[in-house]
Amino acid sequence: MMPAPRAPRIAFFTDSFHEVNGVALTSREFAGFAQRRGYPFFSVHAGPETRHWREGTFETFELKNSRAILGLEHDLAFDLLFLRHYEAVRKRLAEFRPDVVHVTGPSHAGLLGAILAHRMRIPVAASWHTNLHEFAARRLDRKLGWLPTEPRRHIAKGTETATLDITLQFYRLAKLLFAPNPELVDMLQTRLRRPTYLMQRGIDTSLFSPARRTRDNENFTIGFVGRLSPEKNVRLLSELERAIHAAGAENCRFLIVGDGSEREWLIQHMKAAAIPGILRGQALAEAYANMDVFVFPSLTDTFGNVVLESMASGVPAIVTSSGGPRYLVQSGVNGYITDTVKEIVRAVLHLRISRSLRARMAKDARETALAYSWDNVFGRVYQRYEELQPAGKLSSVPLYRQPGLSVTP
Repeated sequence: MMPAPRAPRIAFFTDSFHEVNGVALTSREFAGFAQRRGYPFFSVHAGPETRHWREGTFETFELKNSRAILGLEHDLAFDLLFLRHYEAVRKRLAEFRPDVVHVTGPSHAGLLGAILAHRMRIPVAASWHTNLHEFAARRLDRKLGWLPTEPRRHIAKGTETATLDITLQFYRLAKLLFAPNPELVDMLQTRLRRPTYLMQRGIDTSLFSPARRTRDNENFTIGFVGRLSPEKNVRLLSELERAIHAAGAENCRFLIVGDGSEREWLIQHMKAAAIPGILRGQALAEAYANMDVFVFPSLTDTFGNVVLESMASGVPAIVTSSGGPRYLVQSGVNGYITDTVKEIVRAVLHLRISRSLRARMAKDARETALAYSWDNVFGRVYQRYEELQPAGKLSSVPLYRQPGLSVTP
């Protein structure tokens, strides 16, 4: 019998960890996966204070940001002086002896990890989480709203192209790449000619569940959860509200969970919307379960954790045909894929009128979410790490394969 393969020693440098966003959620789940299995894992990320601690084979090094912060959003920032931590992290990294440095993007933490890996001759794996080029283009387009349409679009498109080229230069440093949807896997393989594999997301289906529903009134609730910012296209929710009420559906209400630069605009321009800010844990799970349909108008998301959370809660999702969320939705089965406000209105009104359709879609949405497991996601990632391991350089901790676990993208 062949001996079980051994788990590589992973140093993980992530953009976000404590924040409320998809990268942070994935990072926490990844660290938890490694810790539960006793895999050697060294997590490096920003925190409230600079401190290091070790629990068995699991280590954490949190690094406090400086005051030289470039704020991008309430939960997104770039520390211009983060490299001041270089020597302290280098010493800890040398003691840990990683086989692979895994970075989540060109953030201050990701850049630090990539520099250290290069100088210490450690192979790099990188996962793509955010379409920074689309993020930059939408932000700039909003700021240039005073310009005529065509010049504004031309500038935004040029910015998108340039930002993508710069971002790809960072990912070129990696020998192994991961991406959250098939479109991005294909793009990275084509542009960078690096082995690229699917790294989707999992879901806690015990927390996010239809059983959390507490609402019993007759109002039809349209929900959204996420960052309230331009790249999420959240102003469309105001347009949707006007169109739905114009169609005579006065009992429709909106529940918009999240925070960001667009929150005040939404408060001022929406008449029938509750916007409670950021919710966590059971409060968030109850908010999802009390929705009747989830509308996610983002054109830039790479996966859509919140879409999966809504579906696990038994809520059909309406998404656009751009980005990763469309890979979660089967139009007409567990939600709808739409491209215009008119199509969204039609889908919402259809679900509002037909309780039987809503019940069927809710059941199918829940069944879709049940197929997503964090353990399967990260089990596949660990199997791919083996491609970077020279013979005889693996740790002594067994890497247990799960029965039926596939490593195909």
